[in-house]
Amino acid sequence: MIITTTNTVDGRPVQEYLGVINAQSIIGANIFKDFLGGLRDVFGGRSKTYERVLEEAKEDALRELSQKAQAMGANGILGVDLDFETVGGSGSMLMVIATGTAVRL
Repeated sequence: MIITTTNTVDGRPVQEYLGVINAQSIIGANIFKDFLGGLRDVFGGRSKTYERVLEEAKEDALRELSQKAQAMGANGILGVDLDFETVGGSGSMLMVIATGTAVRL
């Protein structure tokens, strides 16, 4: 499966557009991760804990997007867009939404 943020793939013309697809991944950030992330806010630096959670959510969303495209008979997803949001009462849930166009190349 070719997954790209571009609208074309060099040397691979689109044979058929199969439709817009999307997938979501929502991951809760537990109190331990919140505590460690809060320490980074106070002392500075990157929060590797949150970076790992975001990477996991992104990979989950792209995996689901790929599965949906395969179920439609696609071998590529063009114009992929990733949106990252916090949800939940205190913003303790991290959500990634992946959207793209399933195509047959």
